This record gives sequence, C-alpha cells and structure tokens, in this order.
Amino acid sequence: MSEPQVPPAPGPPPPPPGGYPPPPQGGGGQAGQPNTVMLVLSYLYILSLVPLLVERDDAEIQWHAKHGLVLLGVDIVVAIAFFAVGIVSGGLGCLLAPVQMLLHLGLLVVRIVCIVKGLRGERFMLPGVSNLASSF
Repeated sequence: MSEPQVPPAPGPPPPPPGGYPPPPQGGGGQAGQPNTVMLVLSYLYILSLVPLLVERDDAEIQWHAKHGLVLLGVDIVVAIAFFAVGIVSGGLGCLLAPVQMLLHLGLLVVRIVCIVKGLRGERFMLPGVSNLASSF
C-alpha cells in the first residue's frame, strides 16, 4: 500500500505589491507600547519629567529622560542668551532672530534623531550633553 500524501506546509505569503513587509502576527506589539510612549515623552520638552518620575526602575528610560531634560536646559539657555543679546544690543536682536530660529530648529532635529535612535534601542551621544545627562 502507498503512504498517504500530506500536502506541504504553506510558506510565507508573498510580499504585497508595494514591497512593504506584512504586519507582525500576534498581539500587535502591545508589550513594548508603554516603553515606547515613555521614550517619546523623554524628548518632548517639559514632559520629560513624566518618564523621569514614573519609570524609576527602567535605567534606559531614565537615561533618555535625563538626556531630554538636559536638551531642554540647552534650549532654555540658548533662548535666554539671544534674549539678553537682543536687549543689550538694541537692534542686533532682530538681525540674530534667523540665527536663533536655526538653532532651535537644529535642537528640534536633534530631539527627533534622539527619539528615532531610542526607538531602535540605540543612544544618540552628544558631546557635553550626554556626559551631563549621565552624571545625574
């Protein structure tokens, strides 16, 4: 007698026409959701206090929250410095406004890069800023 034929197991589905990978199977990624939210909050200016105070047991979230607070401090120092130069110099403040906007835009880009790298499990090290964040 012959053995019964068992059909082969189906392989992975073909990729969609756009070339994007299919969504992950299972629970939908809910396990990492709280850490993801806390990591993003770590770089949203004053909201970085939330993960700093809530996630005391997670060293990675604590580091990112401290890094976000130091970036907030840098942002405030830049704003105060340009404000003081504008008051002392009179009209020079108007000429420096585009420079100030570019610096704040640069700090925003740094925050976005920090969020993206943090979501990948990496750290974006900035000279001086990262050292200060690690010290407290």
